[in-house]
Amino acid sequence: MAEEFAKSVEDGLQLSKRLYFGKDRAVAPPRPPISMNKSAESFLPTAPMVYAVISDPAIVDNPDLASYQPHVHGRCDPPALIPLQMNRIELEADSYLDAVIVHLSGSWRVHCVMGSKSCDCRIAIPMGEQGSILGVEVEVPGKSYSTELIAIDGKKDMEKEGRPENGSFLKPHIFTLTIPKLDGGSILSIKVSWIQKLLFHNGEFSLIVPFSFPEYVTPAVKKLPKKEKILLNVNSGTGTEIVCKTTSHALKQLKREAGKLGFSYESEVLSWTCVDFAVSYSVSSSHIYGSVILQSPSVHDFDQREMFCFYLFPQDQLSGKVFRKEIVFVVDISGSMEGKPLEGAKAALFGALTELDSKDSFNIVAFNGETYLFSSSMELATAETVERAVEWINLNFIAGGSTNILLPLNKAMEMVSNTHGSFPVIFLITDGAVEDERHICDLMESHLTGKESICPRIYTFGIGTYCNHYFLRRLAMLSRGQYDSAYDVDSVQSQMQKLFVKGLSPLLANITIDTFDDLDDVEVYPSRIPDLSSESLLIISGRYRGSFPETVEAKGVLGDLSNFVVDLKIQKANDMPLDRVAKMSINTGIVSEYTRLAFLESQRGNQANESPRAHMLPHKTDSPKTDSQGRRRILLQNLSVGFGNVTATAENIPHGVETKLSEAAELIKAASNCCGRMFSKCCCMCCIQCCSKMNDQCAIALTQLCTALACFGCLECCSQLCCCCCEGEGN
Repeated sequence: MAEEFAKSVEDGLQLSKRLYFGKDRAVAPPRPPISMNKSAESFLPTAPMVYAVISDPAIVDNPDLASYQPHVHGRCDPPALIPLQMNRIELEADSYLDAVIVHLSGSWRVHCVMGSKSCDCRIAIPMGEQGSILGVEVEVPGKSYSTELIAIDGKKDMEKEGRPENGSFLKPHIFTLTIPKLDGGSILSIKVSWIQKLLFHNGEFSLIVPFSFPEYVTPAVKKLPKKEKILLNVNSGTGTEIVCKTTSHALKQLKREAGKLGFSYESEVLSWTCVDFAVSYSVSSSHIYGSVILQSPSVHDFDQREMFCFYLFPQDQLSGKVFRKEIVFVVDISGSMEGKPLEGAKAALFGALTELDSKDSFNIVAFNGETYLFSSSMELATAETVERAVEWINLNFIAGGSTNILLPLNKAMEMVSNTHGSFPVIFLITDGAVEDERHICDLMESHLTGKESICPRIYTFGIGTYCNHYFLRRLAMLSRGQYDSAYDVDSVQSQMQKLFVKGLSPLLANITIDTFDDLDDVEVYPSRIPDLSSESLLIISGRYRGSFPETVEAKGVLGDLSNFVVDLKIQKANDMPLDRVAKMSINTGIVSEYTRLAFLESQRGNQANESPRAHMLPHKTDSPKTDSQGRRRILLQNLSVGFGNVTATAENIPHGVETKLSEAAELIKAASNCCGRMFSKCCCMCCIQCCSKMNDQCAIALTQLCTALACFGCLECCSQLCCCCCEGEGN
């Protein structure tokens, strides 16, 4: 979809050359930048954008200044996408702990369609690290649109598919939504909100919001100043000093309190910003410290239990002895890993091997239907051993075969189960789903329980959408490990490197909080507390009933295997949205496997009394329904990751082609069934006699008609047609 989208944008930019803005060069439309980079990536949105969806190129013209346009024959298939000009943009980012909620508002104008014509408009919203859409509101003349999260009732509703054109992800971080039938010259006012993760490295938080607008979205009018506005609020929750390190825009400080900062940026510009909004700040310390944040639920919350959020910050510099690690890398090399998935995994693995300490030991297990070992035992990570491992990977990481996760995982567990005085880690990388996932979890749990020392951690990494991400998350949680994923094969290497860094940099292990045992009806997520890494915060959230104690202690084991205790400060924070940052659920507007995003259309003004069918969304298969408030609702495409696809894994289907493959299979099936019925009702001699009496044009027409009917699965029509031909012998 991303490549098709980018090609449509490229076609739209070419088509926009038809626009005429007058003889004055000061109002000439900005030209697309000349770039040597002609890849699809160069035409994907790098900031919130809106595009006119053009199927008929003849409607492209300046709605304010009609001009002579040469007639255009044919239609655009797929439709071209012309970037609309932007009139206003405002950004507000609210940072809490390791997450940030982004609110963006702006207005765009349909500047490229005749005033007497209309077109659909497609909104594209690129988001930052692990972004998840919260909501979209759109105001257009006479109508308003909004998204709404709804619960899925039963398996049938879960399997309903919306059209990708209405709302989908081009890439895991780019969400799109289509607004139907807007007249040329119309103004769209759009409000968007999403939540994304902050990056954390060396004691510093980094926020990056896609905010780089191409030159061609600047309105083609006289060069009048336009106002950009950015607001940033930081609430670290620590109550300690925050130090701002770097900013992409000239921020002005509005507020400074303990653990809180406020900034603003406002500027009049001739062209919109071409730089992403980025800022970094530190809340580092020379020691491990943390806190517990308490908050009462809102009156609209279906769960009226009290909320808590416990967090630990790592120290900014390593001191004392670090853990000696024993690591086993378990890597899927089945047929579906061929190409970018396997190449990305290899590159990330090479980087991880070079970062190991010479006192660490490791092994590598490659698997498909079989299991392949680098060594029969764990080996010290000396330079010579790492070099041999790299050679072995290059020789043995060849994609092919089926997927069997249990056998290699059992082998890896045997290698690290009897370690003493070390930190055992298993990294499992796979792109597939298997049928015995529940059995795997039960078996791994039996290996992990009842151990007094540090039990093996399983860090899991899922590639694509065919693997069961819920299974991988569950497997990691059972062992106090962590989970990550790359739904886009282009991001496999970078995302996997982040997981390796977390797993290879433990500071505090076997963390416990005794307070949880004294609370009533307590629910903790994750239920088994992971280790504290030097490269990430540790955040545990949950709900409870009862009285929270005034003092809380967190206990753990340091790298020298000594015990560690830290006192946690209790604070109540009503200005921090724990329900969104800590626990993502339907009540807070986060898309999950059990929820779907719906698109609502409301009439405003005199149009509210018109027939609902007058402005129905264009795709009949989406079956819009009108609710009690007169709003029409359409179910968008399922935006969450499912429970995996065992069939796709077994057939080694490459990532991203399952839908196309299934559609092609249905067409072939329909055509074959049609032909079978046709030949069952007429003999071969009748067909030969019939065809011999036709002229060439008639034969071609009949062939095309039969092919079309076959593709649509119109069995009876095709059968009747053939019978008539046989009875009339070609008349």
